Amino acid sequence: MVVAGLVFAAIAALIHVYIFVLESLTWTSARTRRTFGVRSLEEAQVTKALAFNQGFYNLFLAVSALLGIVLVTAGATTVGATLVFAGTGSMVAAGLVLILSNRRMVRPAAIQAVPPLIAVIALAIGLAA
Repeated sequence: MVVAGLVFAAIAALIHVYIFVLESLTWTSARTRRTFGVRSLEEAQVTKALAFNQGFYNLFLAVSALLGIVLVTAGATTVGATLVFAGTGSMVAAGLVLILSNRRMVRPAAIQAVPPLIAVIALAIGLAA
């Protein structure tokens, strides 16, 4: 189960790296605007700084989970698992905030929260065994 938890943590981290790219690097592109429901280039320009900042939050969550995975696989299980739990747990919490703030965001919230939730559960079960 530890391996399954780490695999799902890696999937969650990759999703959050992708979200970072969308929010911080391609925010004003037509494709990214469609993805986030931003109707116009003008609206994207106005919100660009906020999205840029938000993207880095997603990147930091991904980095903490990825670093944790590396440390667990290197044998530093306590420190590594702590980082994986902190990163993926925060991803789950962010997904919950998204769905609670806008009920129409079920799909994006699920994309953001389900893989890290599986990671948390699988890793916890694996470490408890």
